[in-house]
Amino acid sequence: MTWEVSPGVGYAALAAVTAATLLIGAYGLRISRTTGDFYVASRTVKPWWNASAIGGEYLSAASFLGVAGLVLVSGADALWFPIGYTAGYLMLLLFVAAPLRRSGAYTVPDFARARLDSLPARRVTSLLVVAVGWLYIVPQLHGAALTVGLTTGLPGWAGSAAVVVIVCLSVLSGGMRSITFVQAFQYWLKLVALAVPVLFILFRLGADGVSWTNGGAAFDFGGHTTGADSVYRNISLSIALLCGTLGLPHVLVRFYTNPDGVSARRTTLIVLGLLSVFYVFPTLYGILGRTYLPALADEGNADATVLLLPAQVFDGALGDLLAAFVTAGAFAAFLSTSSGLIVSLAGVISQEFFRGSISGFRAATLLAGAVPLGLALLTNTQALAGSVGMVFAFTASTLCPLLLLGIWWRRLTAAGAVSGMLTGAVLCGGAIVAGGVLSVSGGGIPVWLEQPAAWTVPAAFAVTVLVSLRGPGPVPAGTGRFLARLHTPERLLRP
Repeated sequence: MTWEVSPGVGYAALAAVTAATLLIGAYGLRISRTTGDFYVASRTVKPWWNASAIGGEYLSAASFLGVAGLVLVSGADALWFPIGYTAGYLMLLLFVAAPLRRSGAYTVPDFARARLDSLPARRVTSLLVVAVGWLYIVPQLHGAALTVGLTTGLPGWAGSAAVVVIVCLSVLSGGMRSITFVQAFQYWLKLVALAVPVLFILFRLGADGVSWTNGGAAFDFGGHTTGADSVYRNISLSIALLCGTLGLPHVLVRFYTNPDGVSARRTTLIVLGLLSVFYVFPTLYGILGRTYLPALADEGNADATVLLLPAQVFDGALGDLLAAFVTAGAFAAFLSTSSGLIVSLAGVISQEFFRGSISGFRAATLLAGAVPLGLALLTNTQALAGSVGMVFAFTASTLCPLLLLGIWWRRLTAAGAVSGMLTGAVLCGGAIVAGGVLSVSGGGIPVWLEQPAAWTVPAAFAVTVLVSLRGPGPVPAGTGRFLARLHTPERLLRP
């Protein structure tokens, strides 16, 4: 079956989002003058504004399109994704947000250098941050290719290229301060773009006396959530999402933009509320999709559920208008997440290779966008939530041990941190590659390779601790003073 949305709807929605993004980014250019503006918005972003921006960049293609697609295909098991995506911020609130802000670092590699007093640790962290960022951008570009192809008829590569060009222009215009304005706007656009069409659909079905769950059949997921494989998969996925959130570079860099640690905690608490509200709507789309678009699951096109559902329920102008809403929201999701990733990667690449200058930041921005674009054009996947979930597993296996132990364990050494990060990278990266090879060859993927976090994350933590206790190199001399700064509220330090 062929599924499509009116091309006029697609072009209008994409043009409107692009224009709004560039105009807001241009406003950021007017007030971005210093290096601090470009990297961390001079640390002056208030909690509500910053929380909206975090919601804008965190709610990616996997959230906007992928969650509904997974609910359509997998049913109850898919609900672990929105639960895990949201609960990860509870981990941030409890363990990372305020101490990380008090560290005074611009980037995660800066934190590694300050905590461990080690240039090799900083460089390994930088490589992993760049790898995580590039891997995370690729699914956004795949989602853009899917959306542009469905809504305009253009080839998929045009959507991927458009996202990279628009994001790079926004980042080049004003760095972090500009992107903060853009992402805050895009969170509310995405929320409205999902909420308005699905509420129209529910009201329409209620008025017509039609059961939106098909008499309860939509909840008959047919899954085996109590089977051994399913239990392992859900536990491993939860570990990946909870721990992976702690190491996402585009999320962590936003905490450096808060004025102080108290603001960082308040920001995280607000984000929890914003995410909880948002994820109600993709879940509803997935349930409605089981009633009105079940064929998408058989065709392997489940990620298109959100885009196609409004036009399936409504004919004529109203259907086109609601389709325009979700198309605009989807494109905003790709732009906001990609912009957050590119600005964080540009900060790391600039400091490592271009001495941290504004001109170096701009050169790094182009590099940060070009590489994932090339990867996206060479690959093809529509399992958006699943591919992003693997990035969470990789992040949980590499950067999470550095951050948690670096903040909360005095005896962490540079050798331990580097060994743990490399162990996690090799194990989880190897599992991802092996799973990909088996998938291409047509063989079944064992569940422990499909969801490796349950064993790669503990292995990374264990190696980090053992090498720190028994390996070479002492605990850095300034550890006590650094940890005191991380855990002392700012009000106690003020005269």
